[in-house]
Amino acid sequence: MGKCTRSLLSILLLLQYVLFCNTQNAPLRKWSAKFTPKEIEVDMDTESQVLLELFDIDLVHTAIIKVQSDNPNIAQVLTDIPIKSKSNSSADHWAANITVKAVFLGQTRLFVELTTTDNVIETSTSELMVTIVRALRPIDIAFTVSVALLVSLLYINFGAALDLSVLSGLLRRPVGPTIGFFTQFLVMPLLSFGLGCLLFPDSVEMQLGLFFTGVSPSGGASNIWTVLLGGNINLSVLMTTISNIAAFGMMPLWIFTLGHVIFNRGKLGVPYGKIATFAVSLIVPLAIGVAIQKCSPRITRVLVRLLKPISTMLILFIIVFAIVTNLYLFKLFSWKIIIAGLGLPWLGYGLSWFVAKLLKQTQPDALTIAIETGIQNTGIAIFLLRFSLPQPQADLTTVIPVSVAIMTPFPLLALYLFKKFSDKRSTANSGESQSII
Repeated sequence: MGKCTRSLLSILLLLQYVLFCNTQNAPLRKWSAKFTPKEIEVDMDTESQVLLELFDIDLVHTAIIKVQSDNPNIAQVLTDIPIKSKSNSSADHWAANITVKAVFLGQTRLFVELTTTDNVIETSTSELMVTIVRALRPIDIAFTVSVALLVSLLYINFGAALDLSVLSGLLRRPVGPTIGFFTQFLVMPLLSFGLGCLLFPDSVEMQLGLFFTGVSPSGGASNIWTVLLGGNINLSVLMTTISNIAAFGMMPLWIFTLGHVIFNRGKLGVPYGKIATFAVSLIVPLAIGVAIQKCSPRITRVLVRLLKPISTMLILFIIVFAIVTNLYLFKLFSWKIIIAGLGLPWLGYGLSWFVAKLLKQTQPDALTIAIETGIQNTGIAIFLLRFSLPQPQADLTTVIPVSVAIMTPFPLLALYLFKKFSDKRSTANSGESQSII
């Protein structure tokens, strides 16, 4: 009996000791926090205020109170919480506005973290969801308007430079345009789908970004590069026109078939209005240029002479302005995004050139088909993403078409510089030969 009593007393003393330690290490009362509202949306690089209320804080056992962010690179809290405050506060209740700073695009949660005098950290069950989006800036509008205006003016030059007899021959025997159609709307969508699954297996948004870029029609820059690299401008303009008209049917076909393998979110709108606007903005300036060619041979000669220098300046303008406008997106660049930006256009160039040569196209025509296939209208891809995805996912995903747009010109620029160097070298060698004679 004595042993049982001593064992029982030992157990009671142990339980009393455990209860004593727990009492010393924890606040005496259960505290809570409340954010009003519970969700906010803030423009990047701006600040917003939210009401925070704390209840039943035990000031005796509390050392530090902070509002923490899951990801300080997205949102930060600029307001310190005093442990003892006289205004709107008591030991049981504290209320004040806290300032949330939007650092970068994305979503994160804020929560209250309480540290006791015994260095025990507790977090609130109540959270504030913060969504950071990007407001439309004046530089975005300026970029869109200036590029649209300059491209329209350039297309007047294209219209003046068109050889209507060559264009008529291409329409009667459309071998080149047919090859370009299949490389544009078969090779590029399949290529973008495969690259997306390979590079971003766990990100539906990034897969959509690459896929939407791959199913977009040819971009207007293809005509400029065709001129600079000595391709067939007549074939280039015809292919661009066919590509943008065919996009009305081919884009929905791919989006509602292969696109559903990537996601299944109900109906997805296709930007028919944007495609139509682009097609009209291409055809109308061309028609004006053709009219000038018919009515004024003198003005036509001036426009044709200005075609290459204007094309060069426009390419440089687009590259520099696009990088400056989307500079914030470089924070999102990773090796996978760079590979995606390189892979889609560069593989498009190579595969379409190989197909064109396999089908016995001339060097200028094969070059033109490769350029038309590899250069995508990334503006339509960005529009599709912003239409299909909520913010900030839409803006975050545009890093894919932006990466494609940035990486697309590099092999063409290298080819252009090589061509200029070769031409100068040939001219110098020719001059030396003549001087010897």
